[in-house]
Amino acid sequence: MKNDIIIPKSSLDFLLELKANNNKVWFDTNKTKYLNELNHIETFAGALLQELSKTDVIETASGKKSVYRIYRDIRFSKDKTPFKTFWGGSYTRATSERRGGYYYHLEKGNSFVAGGFWGPNAADLKRIRSEFAHDPAPMQKILHSESFINTFGTLQGEQLKTAPKGFDINHEAIDLLRFKQFLIIKRFTDKEVLSPLFLEQVLETLKNMRPFFDYMSEILTTDINGSSIL
Repeated sequence: MKNDIIIPKSSLDFLLELKANNNKVWFDTNKTKYLNELNHIETFAGALLQELSKTDVIETASGKKSVYRIYRDIRFSKDKTPFKTFWGGSYTRATSERRGGYYYHLEKGNSFVAGGFWGPNAADLKRIRSEFAHDPAPMQKILHSESFINTFGTLQGEQLKTAPKGFDINHEAIDLLRFKQFLIIKRFTDKEVLSPLFLEQVLETLKNMRPFFDYMSEILTTDINGSSIL
């Protein structure tokens, strides 16, 4: 693991300056500074991808390609500020056998890495709920494991206030059945983000997502009888 790959303080400080001057004139004037900080983020993302690829198969071609564009899509937004005020990016797991994706978000006072299923389609959501209703024990075992609790705390995501259609409000797994999103998140302090150990800590966090990803992938690539649908 390379401890010389770090997020410099200047990369977070730039975001604060951008937040205070979120307009094209300021950004164009400071474009060189932006590109310099972007290079730090891309270098970090590339090193993380290299290490992550040793334990998982990733579709994302490079660290550079994983980083989201700084420009906001303001076409349908009431907020017309043109630039994002965080560094963010994601890695997509490769092939239809591996479901889920990894996400990183770097911002002073609000840095985290996350993974999971942000917007499962209706068919996937139905399949997940059917599995949880049939046998919630495997997922409950993952969520109650020491490594999951110590890393992520609890499963997160938008939930229904009542039971989903077709499911009993008194079902033993109603707490799982209510989820519409399935997200796991670990937050980091600014001190941790700027530490030479941050790359290693993020990698360890992503590795700890694997039991969750592997089981969700198993659900989404099989039918209720466990037969492959691929």
